[in-house]
Amino acid sequence: MTMTDTISDMLTRIRNALMAKKSEVVLPYSKFKDSLAKVLVSEGWLKSVEVKDVEGFKHLALELKYDPQGLPVISEIKRVSKPGQRIYASRLKVPKVLGGMGTTIVSTSKGLMTDKEARKNKVGGEVVCQIW
Repeated sequence: MTMTDTISDMLTRIRNALMAKKSEVVLPYSKFKDSLAKVLVSEGWLKSVEVKDVEGFKHLALELKYDPQGLPVISEIKRVSKPGQRIYASRLKVPKVLGGMGTTIVSTSKGLMTDKEARKNKVGGEVVCQIW
């Protein structure tokens, strides 16, 4: 069976692991998911990302982040642009999440970046997901 939306699968695996209080999520590797995970690490939503080789197949291992009380740093993560309905934003209309408290990930011609970086670089693109 083929999967049509691997990014939604990645976000759902992260969401489910956070609800189950897991420390790590392992998922199939792709360059897009790797760069998305690296953006989440650089923004402080995940602890780390590591590429592992399991029986000849690459996998991504994402280490989840919790606060000192044991609550997840991520309260919500949702997919915006889907295969059936792509959502694009111009450089002037890249959406903010909770007035800047969250992060919007945008796929631009210069690679994946946050909404703040997209505004700074004056580029728009496909709105991949929002996290807060």
